[in-house]
Order: sequence, then C-alpha cells, then structure tokens
Amino acid sequence: MSHRPYNVLFLCTGNSARSILAEAALNHMPGSRGKFVGFSAGSQPKGAPNPYAIELLERSGIPTDGLRSKSWDEFARADAPALDFIFTVCDQAAGEQCPYWPGKPMTAHWGMPDPAAVTGSPEEIRKAFSETLATLRRRISIFASLPFAALDQMATQQRLRDIGQA
Repeated sequence: MSHRPYNVLFLCTGNSARSILAEAALNHMPGSRGKFVGFSAGSQPKGAPNPYAIELLERSGIPTDGLRSKSWDEFARADAPALDFIFTVCDQAAGEQCPYWPGKPMTAHWGMPDPAAVTGSPEEIRKAFSETLATLRRRISIFASLPFAALDQMATQQRLRDIGQA
C-alpha cells in the first residue's frame, strides 16, 4: 500500500459510548491494521468512557487500552493527525458547529440512538450497547470494504453518507 493509513475520527457529543465503540471496533477489525487508524472525540466529552461500553468491548475481545473521552479540539490542533474521514455517530454532533478540519476530510453522519440514554435493568442496557456495537461493526465493515483507490472523491462521499442510512 503506497498511502499511509487513513485516519478516521468518530464524533459524538459525550465521547463515552458510540464514538468510543466505533474507534475500538475499527482499530480491532480484521484487515484494518495498516489501512485505518480510528480515533474518537466529542464536543462535550464526559471525561471517561461509559463502563458498559468498556465492559462490552472487553467481553467482545476488543482491546480497551488507551480509550479515553476527549474533546474534538485535540483533532483541530496543528499537531493532530491528518484526518481523512470524519463520521458523526449521534444526532447532536451532526447539528453542532464543528471545528475547521485541516485537509478537508470526507464527512458523513451515521447517527444512531444513544445506548447510554437507555434506562432499565443492566441486561436491557447491555442489550442496547450490544445492538449499537453490532450496527457500528456493520457500517465500519462496509466502509472498510470500499475500493478507495478506484473511487473518486464525490462518489466516495456519497457512498459514505449512504452507509449511515443503511
């Protein structure tokens, strides 16, 4: 591969559940090593990943080392990784004024319900987190299988948006 790995940022408001799950899922996905590097951030980070998210990732055999809730401001700095793709995974982040992203990365909204907002028994909450991770894994798998080298930027942008609607 002649291109450096693609840097992918998953954004959400709190950066504690959906975006954390997406970052970990992309970085753990078979075949993604060397092709993608996943990151996550939030506009109003909670300060720590949701314990149910960490529990689910560990139960799923997905490493959690280094996962932390952080501000999207970290990725707008001059010394931040050059971003190629940015996906908003919650409705609030899609409508917020995002920072300027150097390099004009491709963006798409992949909104989904917040599992951290689910109330009920621990089993019901775990089920919501599991469903969120399953949806994210499907979307990330489709994204990762796109033939980037063969697609022009406009076609790739539309396909990324379509994934969020699936």
